[in-house]
Amino acid sequence: MHAKRPVLHGGATGFSAHAPSDSHPRASHFWDKWIDAIAPCPWPASAGSPISERREEGKAALYTPEQRARRDASVWTLVQAILAPLQFIVFLVSLGLVIRFFMTGEGYEIATASILAKTLILYLIMITGSIWEKVVFDKWLFAHAFFWEDVFSMLVLALQTAYLAALLMGWGTAQEQMLIAIAAYAAYVINATQFLLKLREARLEATRQSAPPFGAPGRAA
Repeated sequence: MHAKRPVLHGGATGFSAHAPSDSHPRASHFWDKWIDAIAPCPWPASAGSPISERREEGKAALYTPEQRARRDASVWTLVQAILAPLQFIVFLVSLGLVIRFFMTGEGYEIATASILAKTLILYLIMITGSIWEKVVFDKWLFAHAFFWEDVFSMLVLALQTAYLAALLMGWGTAQEQMLIAIAAYAAYVINATQFLLKLREARLEATRQSAPPFGAPGRAA
């Protein structure tokens, strides 16, 4: 819902597209550097050009001025910006442990603990992302700007919860339970990519809005 400039949440999942606001400059600087490393923008030089402006013509902005102001003023924006990369780190560690279990048959306990940690952070980012969405868009979930990201976040949440239920109820073998976790992780990667692309879109939108008109003094015509 879960960089706004977006973050990545998991409005759900978890990579929310809600980046830290300018009221938190250090977090914002860290977030921008992190996103540039993960998903660099391939069109920075074209922002504000006639071609890019025509391409964006008729496309609704992610935020109204009022929504952008609420986003930048909300502490939940910073919370999402912290939880999103934390969840990604836990995901990478857990994925490695699960793969190790499948390859060697060892490390079941630590692999299970890592999946539970990933699930806990997912629930946390879902709850805080929903609060963020309510503050910014006045909807707990499925705000227009992040509708499909939230839809896919629900799939991630469902799969992660299915793993938790299988573990607690003793359904299936350890391998079968881990396969549910792998499916949840695959869905998470797709969802995270959705939010990264939306975050980049929000940053480009902010660049276009702050840039002088094409051909204006101080900018190559």
